[in-house]
Amino acid sequence: MRRLAFKMKLHAGQTAEYKRRHEQLWPELKQLLKQAGIEDYSIFLDEETNNLFGVLKINDPDAMNDLPNHPVMKKWWAYMKDIMECNPDNSPVSVPLKEVFYLE
Repeated sequence: MRRLAFKMKLHAGQTAEYKRRHEQLWPELKQLLKQAGIEDYSIFLDEETNNLFGVLKINDPDAMNDLPNHPVMKKWWAYMKDIMECNPDNSPVSVPLKEVFYLE
């Protein structure tokens, strides 16, 4: 199982809304992520910078490449675009992070 990490950016003043939307994560989106092999997925917030840090585990990282083409993923991105930095296709601006330490 491989760990992946990335960062995104939340708009100022949107912490509560971001949390609310994720507490009500759509069942079809949960199912899609699980079908892609994603497990142990967490998102952390740096409240000083509004940077979001995502960490997940996945067996085949290439499975993530198909997610942007799925209608549920596109719908979620459209739903989230008003509260975070996004690309023209509504996907969140996401920067991969390099692992430099891990303690098992």
